[in-house]
Amino acid sequence: MANILPVSPARASSGTAPLADRGALRGAVVLAVVTLAGFGFLYSLAGVGIGQALFPQAADGSLVERGSRIVGSALVAQPFAGERYFQPRPSAAGYDTMALTGSNQARTNPDLRKRLEEARAAVAMREGVAPSAVPGDLYTQSGSGIDPHVSPQGAAIQVARVARARGLARDAVERLVAGHTEGRQFGIFGAPRVNVLALNLALDALAASK
Repeated sequence: MANILPVSPARASSGTAPLADRGALRGAVVLAVVTLAGFGFLYSLAGVGIGQALFPQAADGSLVERGSRIVGSALVAQPFAGERYFQPRPSAAGYDTMALTGSNQARTNPDLRKRLEEARAAVAMREGVAPSAVPGDLYTQSGSGIDPHVSPQGAAIQVARVARARGLARDAVERLVAGHTEGRQFGIFGAPRVNVLALNLALDALAASK
């Protein structure tokens, strides 16, 4: 004889049968599998595929190659040594992509004010100009610490030093800067800017052709 579950007197008097959750576990497992496969795998795979199809360069990290060698990314600043190169913005993260950060210091912080004055004086000495003529982006740090761009003014103030160090005509370097000046994003957002890595690579190519 089959076992019969006991029914409370109140339920028996109401004429209702006890609820059974025989399919609850199966439904939960199926939902978990579908969610994991759909949103954890297929969605990501579709996103990668669409990115590679429509924007392959950006999807691969906007890598910059020199011959067959990768020298950096157009999205990441890197330091350049020597008078022969244009310099990027200072970095609180040491240009480390694993430690993206700004200074996190308030404008009223005396240590910040002191550092800015010292950095501006150092840039002014390097470029042979008055401290008041140094554009702000050459002595302030970006929020990410790896901003690859400087303003057209930040590039222009370095032209004389770079041209002199490389033995190039100043107007040739100025044309190079102008040719690498990017406009506003979609003509609306942001401000004109110059990618320092792209400019320095073009500068090396120009010097090699002489």
